[in-house]
Amino acid sequence: MGQRRRHGSSDILIDELFDTTVEVRTFVEARLRPLGASVARLRALRMLAREGVPVRMRDLSELLGVAARTTTTIVDSLERDGLVERVRHPVDRRAFLLTLTEAGRQHHAEAEAEDARALADATGALSPAEREQLRELLARIRGTVSPWTDRRPSPQ
Repeated sequence: MGQRRRHGSSDILIDELFDTTVEVRTFVEARLRPLGASVARLRALRMLAREGVPVRMRDLSELLGVAARTTTTIVDSLERDGLVERVRHPVDRRAFLLTLTEAGRQHHAEAEAEDARALADATGALSPAEREQLRELLARIRGTVSPWTDRRPSPQ
C-alpha cells in the first residue's frame, strides 16, 4: 500500500503539491515558534515593512489575500505584543492605519532571517539546476490555471 494521501484529489501530483506545501509550512512554523512568530504573523509584518508607510486594515487584507476578519485577528495579536500600532487616519476619522513599531521592525528582521534559514534547509537537497527546473514546471502549471484564478473574487 502506498503513502496515505491527505487531500484525496483525483491527481496524485496535486496531492503531493498540497502535501509538500503543508509539510513545508509546518516545518517553517516550528522554526518560527521559538521566536514568538508564525507564518501568518510574519506575512503581515512583511507586508507592512514592504509598504514602508502606514497601511489601512482593508489594504493589508488585500495584500495578504485573506478575509478582513482574519487580518483583524492577526493584527490584534501583533498589536497586543507591541509589534504593530494603530493610528488614526489623518482624513478618514472612521479608519485606522497600521504601522510597525520599533519592536515590530526588530521582530520582523529576526523572523525573516529564521524564515530564510528554514526555507534554505527545506530546499537544500535540491541543486541549483533542480530548483530552476522545479520553478519552471510550477510556472507552467500556474500559466495553465491563471486565466481562471485571475477571475476569482477578492477575499471579503
